[in-house]
Amino acid sequence: MSLDKVLSISGKPGLYKLIAQTRGGFVVESLMDNKRLSVSVQNNVSILSEIAIYTLTEEVPLKQVFENIKKKENGEQTSVKPKDSKDKLEEYFFDVLPDYDEDRVYASDIKKVIQWYNLLQKHDMLDVLEVEKEEDKTNDITS
Repeated sequence: MSLDKVLSISGKPGLYKLIAQTRGGFVVESLMDNKRLSVSVQNNVSILSEIAIYTLTEEVPLKQVFENIKKKENGEQTSVKPKDSKDKLEEYFFDVLPDYDEDRVYASDIKKVIQWYNLLQKHDMLDVLEVEKEEDKTNDITS
């Protein structure tokens, strides 16, 4: 499953897998407890593939940040936990994304990225990053 089918819903913890689209919103399944729920279009829903992290020069797609974390952790869960201190989280994120913009990326954002990465890793959904990268290369060559 690609990151196009993984959602973050404002006000609800964790990540959700898109199951179906309805007239008034979506049917999603929680990656935390596998419960399905209906989400209306009034909810603030973000698709992971469209989220980016600010750096000093550009915006880096979340997919690239996840790839950097995966490389650093050799495909395992992160060595830092979301409940660690702000300083520890920022130090870890500098290793992952050295030029991230400290003024626009808050500790709460870093916590969320780490939680999301660990959740995707737990469900073996990070392999899709490499598949998407290969598809991008193939599309670049054929274009």
